[in-house]
Amino acid sequence: MGALAKRALLTFFGIPLVVALVMTLVDSYRRRGKKPKPFPTDPPGDVQIGDGSVRTYTYGQHLYDDMLDAIASAKEQILFESYIWKGDEVGERFKRALTEAAGRGVEVYAIYDGFANLVVAPRFKQFGPRLRVLEYPVYSAGWRFFDIRRYGRDHRKILVVDDRVGFVGGYNIGTAYATEWRDTHVRITGPGVWDLKRAFADFWNLNRGSRNGGRPLLLETASDWEPRIRMHRNIPRLWIFPIRAMYLEAINRAYKHVLMTQAYFVPDSDFVEALMAAAQRGVDVRLLVPETSNHVVADWLSRGYYAELLASGVRIFRYQGAMVHAKTATIDGRWSTVGTANIDRLSMTGNYEINVEFIDPEMAAQMERVFATDLGNARELTREEWENRGVHRKFTELVLAPLRPFL
Repeated sequence: MGALAKRALLTFFGIPLVVALVMTLVDSYRRRGKKPKPFPTDPPGDVQIGDGSVRTYTYGQHLYDDMLDAIASAKEQILFESYIWKGDEVGERFKRALTEAAGRGVEVYAIYDGFANLVVAPRFKQFGPRLRVLEYPVYSAGWRFFDIRRYGRDHRKILVVDDRVGFVGGYNIGTAYATEWRDTHVRITGPGVWDLKRAFADFWNLNRGSRNGGRPLLLETASDWEPRIRMHRNIPRLWIFPIRAMYLEAINRAYKHVLMTQAYFVPDSDFVEALMAAAQRGVDVRLLVPETSNHVVADWLSRGYYAELLASGVRIFRYQGAMVHAKTATIDGRWSTVGTANIDRLSMTGNYEINVEFIDPEMAAQMERVFATDLGNARELTREEWENRGVHRKFTELVLAPLRPFL
């Protein structure tokens, strides 16, 4: 590569990176001391599916109360996994609950992501000998520098207690998430719990190495499953990414409506085209995103797709006053998903993720109620408003555009 080509390449990517860094620093400064506004939520809603049930949470405190109750009642085994596990009041409550469970003879396994918790005090990460804890390493490639399969983060959030109850969704563990973030999580009972157990065990066994004595996590779970509840897992180490395909297949089959909530919406061209095609064939496509998320660069990258989506008939709503961190969708009154994966490259083809797919009309109705409540705290972005945005905004979107394939 010639010197001129190298300089051009450096300019093409270097300028957007500098702009993104400056924007992040400025946004961080502006946020200091600011608290989000209160937002409407639904109480936990229960739906019966087969031999089990699904409870949907839209408020962190309600979720944490039920998770801690489940941990307190554990008799045999607890499997706990969180991308972020803050060392604050809520984080300490979970650590104490897990420690107490181990103390009374419950087998306790815990996983957290090392990179996501770099700012957590080292003291918090010291656990008693009875807890089997796996810190997914900040750098896991070892000498395989060029093996991109080993750079994904563990972005999953799972709790399974015995064989009777499992939790999965978008909520991390921390005090702010209990009351200040709008997220979505589900509690599952019945056969669906077994697939959550397998998801945890497979990750533990794939990444345990010599930690915890190198012992594999062996599960005795039934081979049966609930066909209306399916777990989809992205596993970068094995080059498996089913969640993107799950979304695209569901959107391509839509004939009535697509209601989607996404914290960070930076889709690839196939995803954009699927939403546009649905809208153009008469499907009511509604996308709910934060007005302002906790990642300002993701917000700007997301806006780069608004013009073509709005032109095709997709309706975009922006959540007001607080961070909506949910990763959910419901389609045609029959299909829904709740999980950890964002619609961006990092989640779709990068990180370890897990989404639950529900094919059940009652669950879809529950998710439609949640979406309607969220719309009550959102403002619709019109095509005219978007086209009339300032020149400086259009210029910023253009400058940041080269970063879209990487986020």
